[in-house]
Amino acid sequence: MTIRGALGILLLLAFVSSATRAQPAAASAGQEAAPAAAARGDRVPVPEPTEQAMRYYRSGTVLWWAQTLAGFLVPALFLFTGFASRLRDLATRWGRRWFFILAIFIVLYTLADYLVNLPLAYYAGFVRQHAYELSNQSFGKWLGDSLKGLGLGILGSILFLWIPYLLVEKSPRRWWLYTGLALVPFIVLGMLIAPIWIAPLFNDFGPMKDKQLEASILATAERVGIENSRVFEVDKSVDTNAVNAYVTGFADTKRIVLWDTIIAKLDREQLLFVMGHEMGHYVLGHVAKSIAFVSLMILAALYLIYRTAQWFVSRWGHRFGFRELHDFASLPLAVLLLGLYIFLLTPAALLFSRHQEHEADRFGLELQQDNRAAAGAFVRLQQENLGNPRPGPLYKLWRASHPPLGERIDFCNDYRPWETGEKLRYGGLIGR
Repeated sequence: MTIRGALGILLLLAFVSSATRAQPAAASAGQEAAPAAAARGDRVPVPEPTEQAMRYYRSGTVLWWAQTLAGFLVPALFLFTGFASRLRDLATRWGRRWFFILAIFIVLYTLADYLVNLPLAYYAGFVRQHAYELSNQSFGKWLGDSLKGLGLGILGSILFLWIPYLLVEKSPRRWWLYTGLALVPFIVLGMLIAPIWIAPLFNDFGPMKDKQLEASILATAERVGIENSRVFEVDKSVDTNAVNAYVTGFADTKRIVLWDTIIAKLDREQLLFVMGHEMGHYVLGHVAKSIAFVSLMILAALYLIYRTAQWFVSRWGHRFGFRELHDFASLPLAVLLLGLYIFLLTPAALLFSRHQEHEADRFGLELQQDNRAAAGAFVRLQQENLGNPRPGPLYKLWRASHPPLGERIDFCNDYRPWETGEKLRYGGLIGR
């Protein structure tokens, strides 16, 4: 795990992310439900994955293992070779005050980390995506985006990492608690500024070209109480052939965003279901719930670091080149341990995410009441994003933030309480 990756995990709010590529498993549940629907012949079958999709799935598994191992090996290499301590010494010679020494160290460490991981990142983000015809990016665009991400990672690290290092020294028994609490406003701030300052650094956001579709989306948003929303169309086809849409930000920065690729490849009813799903995240309070959940997960990981880091320092500190956790050279140890504990907590986090995604699917269905369009939208997502509707259980446990597409298509086929007069679970949240 890179330092930028570790910080990314800390700020992770994928639980409220978009209806993007889901990697689903066997779709067997619910096949006997809704016989009336089956009789009408309006069920949408789960398509078998193409051979290209299966190759993409298998190569993705290999890549995931490679990235996971690299995430542990790189910080371990920086630790046991004493490389981080040498960077600290260099930063100490160049800087005069504590904060500037830390800032210089972060810049040096992050640059080294970036260069070591660059070949794998290049393969994962450029070579592989082009090989499977999912990317339209030029190398210059990919490299530019990568360098922008590097710059943002350095800036974010400098703005935040002084807090735990100061707390470790001032409060060695409670630093993990205070750091976790201090992170919450950073998460909220990140959600506020990301839509208006960060996302536009990577793609062009403009008004919707299809004004009738925009009016339909805004009318749907008003039905569920999302008022004064703005709809943006992002020029994502310059990067990818995959499809996506999402609602992002909150308060005055909330906005509805559709990739131009999804507008081109889904029909109007399918798009409205996808937007209903995304709006469900807001209406159901998933943003606040996710902040709370992520904060608890971070606190758990930080506490485990507090309980175990000193043992590593006591045993191998002579090789690491430091004896105290408040030494800046301890950063790769923190990254290594954070990566380990987040890895162990990942199944719980993904289970929470899948639950929220399932409820957003339910909300979208109750909002639009168009089962065929909803199921068809997921079929298109599978086809355009090379999804595998039948991944193995380990994939679902450790990698699937969304329910398997096969399960989602079946649910869209079968969930029809309005046809039998049953009470809608979220009927009170949907206006007419």
